[in-house]
Amino acid sequence: MQPIRLRDFIIDRDDWIYSVAAYDNAERIGGILRYIPDPSGERCSRDGTRYRKLEFDEAYDLIRREKPAYLDRIHRVPAGDVATVKKPEVELPRIAARDRRVRSLVRLFSLPRGSLGCTGSRLVGLEAESSDIDLVVYGSVFPAACERLRQLIAAGTVQDLSEEMWRTVYRKRSPELPFDEFVLHELRKWNRGEIGGTYFDLLYTRSYDDLGTVPVGAGTVLGPRTIRAVVTDATHAFDSPAIYGVRHDEFSRILSFTHTYSGQALPGEVVEARGVAERHGEETWLVVGTTRTAKGEWIRSRTLLENTTDFR
Repeated sequence: MQPIRLRDFIIDRDDWIYSVAAYDNAERIGGILRYIPDPSGERCSRDGTRYRKLEFDEAYDLIRREKPAYLDRIHRVPAGDVATVKKPEVELPRIAARDRRVRSLVRLFSLPRGSLGCTGSRLVGLEAESSDIDLVVYGSVFPAACERLRQLIAAGTVQDLSEEMWRTVYRKRSPELPFDEFVLHELRKWNRGEIGGTYFDLLYTRSYDDLGTVPVGAGTVLGPRTIRAVVTDATHAFDSPAIYGVRHDEFSRILSFTHTYSGQALPGEVVEARGVAERHGEETWLVVGTTRTAKGEWIRSRTLLENTTDFR
């Protein structure tokens, strides 16, 4: 089997289902507990088993009580406790066969085999009719997929987000940025759309041959900082964590552990970022998203804002 990577799902020996949230998964798979069996649960699997979807805090509380050995910054499941691995690119044909909207998106994007997958509730067969569609695009194909989405929206083949849906996304993300500023950054990412009244997004994950350069482990915490820097490299700006190489007297990278600030800036742009400084060997990084809600932390493109009249 290929390595377990970001946006795969795993199922442990108690049928607890986790979304994989890390790349360093050789011995302990990093993820977030999402579903547990529950006879009164609102989700039903293909074999008739009912599951309950857990909120973030509820999942951590349950792990703390029932499986404290798994408790870490994210949940860490020992490899020996994993019963099943679900991979978005492998399961995509089966998901598309039962869902006309996913089937349409696969046809419309027409990406190379193995470069597109579907994660989230559909990956484990627990979707509701109203569930979002979480598409995964792997490696260097991602920019082409975003460009294709831009073309599809321009042609009216799929729909851009409505004002109501943007408000829903904003409430869900609850960022430090004002609504109009949040949407301004989001509009140029071309990673969200609607098809048949259903919201979908494009999520980046590294290809298997690019897993060796993922930042692993926390550094020495130096405290909160706000900086301005020039982005020099945004190759992995849509990853998790999102990584921005920057030019700055002290900092070499900005990392975001919240999806809100993925794809937030382009190379050559000046960014303003608030987060926690960490020392990693000879380098200092600014880490954004050090808490679940990332309150008091942000990344904004000053270049984008200053080139948009309403934000001067």
